[in-house]
Amino acid sequence: MDSEGGVDMADFACAGGAAPQAQAVLRQQPADFQVVEQCPVTPADEGEHLWLWLEKTGLSTPMVAEQLAAAAKVRPRDVGYSGLKDRWAVTRQWFSLPWPIRHGDALPCVSGQLERIGATGSFRVLAQHRHSRKLRRSTHQANAFVITLRDVVAEPAAVEADLARVAQQGVPNYFGAQRFGFDGRNLQLARALFAGERLRRKQRGFALSAARGYLFNRLLDARVRAGSWNRLLPGEAVMLDGSHSVFAAGGENADDLAARLAAFDIHPSGPLPGRPGKSVPVSGHALALEQQVLAADHGLVTGLDAAGVDAARRALRVDTRSLRWRWPDASTLVVEMTLPPGSYATCVLREFVTTTPATGNKGITAI
Repeated sequence: MDSEGGVDMADFACAGGAAPQAQAVLRQQPADFQVVEQCPVTPADEGEHLWLWLEKTGLSTPMVAEQLAAAAKVRPRDVGYSGLKDRWAVTRQWFSLPWPIRHGDALPCVSGQLERIGATGSFRVLAQHRHSRKLRRSTHQANAFVITLRDVVAEPAAVEADLARVAQQGVPNYFGAQRFGFDGRNLQLARALFAGERLRRKQRGFALSAARGYLFNRLLDARVRAGSWNRLLPGEAVMLDGSHSVFAAGGENADDLAARLAAFDIHPSGPLPGRPGKSVPVSGHALALEQQVLAADHGLVTGLDAAGVDAARRALRVDTRSLRWRWPDASTLVVEMTLPPGSYATCVLREFVTTTPATGNKGITAI
């Protein structure tokens, strides 16, 4: 599963058992992968910050942030955004930057419909509003996806059955290939970092995130293979849907917990290893399984602890009841879904289709 520091997502088990037989091309063109950020904040139309609703194509979120910083003559770190969006896609999201009232309401070189061309893409401002503060990370509540799969080769009945299962049961909440970088290089960086190599700040951040994501995926893979990714084990640390709040499974009536689990109000959770903090309510069989899986990668676990990364938890399951699909023609499948921040659309797709990127398109960026 981890060959010379790399990561092959195909090694992580699918909830439906064997990998799906259906095949399709993903991202034949940017518009085949569309993402719209859903942010609950309504700008106040007053204040010392400018919030920009942008559409970008062929650019990563940090690339756009750097161009905005250059246009406004501010530091890149002063540009705010809630989450990272795919590069090889058409995506819409909010950005913010400090822009004193005395400067007026419009940025030089970035006006309402101006398209700014990058090396491989562009972005345009769709709307702008003043607000009293900077946009902070993880402010958005969800991401809405419209994904077009082309050149589909499949038995229609089998695909329909898998789609129906996913829409009813949800999917394992794996970190996608984007987390690990092209060819899993971010995990290789983590192993180098823990072996004593010095990394630049940005590389270090990618490496630590990849190490935690890989360990979580391994634990989730073990639970998928055991059939327990979507049910509660004795001693489970239960996570509230749409929240990072965790509580012990034993503190509530078993029938009530089962009903809440079926309603997707709660989920089983798994570890994001790091420096131990406050007591985590996991024990019994659930804890024993986590310890067994993590022991196989002791170097990564101790490396994260030594790096000062705080331990956390992540839901093992994603609610995909929003999934809808249609067939414009026999070889084209369009799927729509809304996912919480930090969940990967590609990890939903892998439950009903094996995708390959269009020629020349690596398609590896983070959400």
